[in-house]
Amino acid sequence: MKKHLFIEGRWVEAGEYRPLFSPYSGEQIAEIAYAGAAEVQHALEAAERAKPLIARMPAHERAAILERLAALIRDNADECARIIALEAAKPLKTAKLEVERTIATYKFAAEEAKRIHGETIPMDAAPGGEDRVAYTIRQPLGVVAAITPFNFPMNLVAHKVGPALAAGNTIVLKPAGQTPLSALFLAELLQQAGLPAGALNVVTGSGSAIGDILVTDARVKAVTFTGSPEVGIAIRSKAGLKKVILELGSNSALIVDQGTDVDSMIARAVTGAFSYAGQVCISIQRIYVHEGLFDEFVGKFVKQTEMLRLGDPLDPQTDVSAVIAPRDVLRALEWIADAERSGAVVATGNKKEGNVVHPTVLLHVAASSSISCREAFAPVVMINKIASVEEGIGLVNDSRYGLQAGIYTQNIRTAFAAAEALEVGGVMINDIPTFRVDHMPYGGVKESGTGREGVKYAVEELTELKLVCFKK
Repeated sequence: MKKHLFIEGRWVEAGEYRPLFSPYSGEQIAEIAYAGAAEVQHALEAAERAKPLIARMPAHERAAILERLAALIRDNADECARIIALEAAKPLKTAKLEVERTIATYKFAAEEAKRIHGETIPMDAAPGGEDRVAYTIRQPLGVVAAITPFNFPMNLVAHKVGPALAAGNTIVLKPAGQTPLSALFLAELLQQAGLPAGALNVVTGSGSAIGDILVTDARVKAVTFTGSPEVGIAIRSKAGLKKVILELGSNSALIVDQGTDVDSMIARAVTGAFSYAGQVCISIQRIYVHEGLFDEFVGKFVKQTEMLRLGDPLDPQTDVSAVIAPRDVLRALEWIADAERSGAVVATGNKKEGNVVHPTVLLHVAASSSISCREAFAPVVMINKIASVEEGIGLVNDSRYGLQAGIYTQNIRTAFAAAEALEVGGVMINDIPTFRVDHMPYGGVKESGTGREGVKYAVEELTELKLVCFKK
């Protein structure tokens, strides 16, 4: 099955195609076009040509296209979930949840398309401002380059494509090399939804080759990227004065205070640690548990972990399937071994079957261990003992990342203190850091990124504020 590029409303052949393999079975599932410089330039030219049409399109028409897209995804939900499970090895039941969220994201985008507005400015509040009327408007930036990861191949694409179209921009989309099928199916559905040719262009292939052109081309006015801090920092250094929105890495942490009802939250904590084999930006990677609850928490967490079902992502009963690539399997096992050399104890896991890494729980992990201070992106979680929430906050903040954190506590003063002190983009009180709904502001501090996603906030990032001032 050959999959071509999607440029200016047409399927375009490339000079090179490479096989795409299932992360779980290793079987070839498609041949994917690898765009060269000429094809990327073609996509940019198409986006530039479509720019005036999309910018002038009434808000209600942009909203209607996005509503029709959401309906088409709903009509094709089973196929969407099957594609995600096949190319990303995401368990089918988790893939179905992603499809539901994708529908919600595009519906939010349709709503926000009709809410883009400015404000009036009281000019006479300053001496010299008398006899003037002023207001602000928000205008689209133009061509947006969207570079997306493998782990949410439909919904993280939606978080870039939806707000960009809602704001009246055109897009050149570079999906992750392992998960292009979802993006190409989206292009097909958007065409059916009535999106004008050139408004969305999908180029597949080498991330470095395509990304460098998109990031440096003067026609691109914004780059929105989800991926590693190393690549994100490189993008920002090359982008010049373009707007750059970066959603980067994390080693998200959870604090469990004394007095917490462990039974009421343990299943949720295990889900937050091991859903999609830990390959979620806000997966729980570090857990700090008050010493009074530590033994109870560990016992119940390990028991719940060992109940997870491993296997084929297309099996509706599977909870955890393959890690995305063999090199990531080896890295996860090496990080576990590194933690053990530093004194950590393996409570469960630490083995693999093919590319499936068994969910692994580590205890008493040194702060210098990779599993503590780097992003695992694998089904591995550490649990350490703390004497106080204050100690836990210090450990959470002792990180190069700051995306989201969670704390369970029954003390309202502790909750407010943690909300203020935690150095992250989002604090979840009495919930796991893995919580996200698609209209909330989402993004981090430190090496977790710049800018915010969440449809309304992404629309603001992808528009330019202009002042209009009349002198009477």
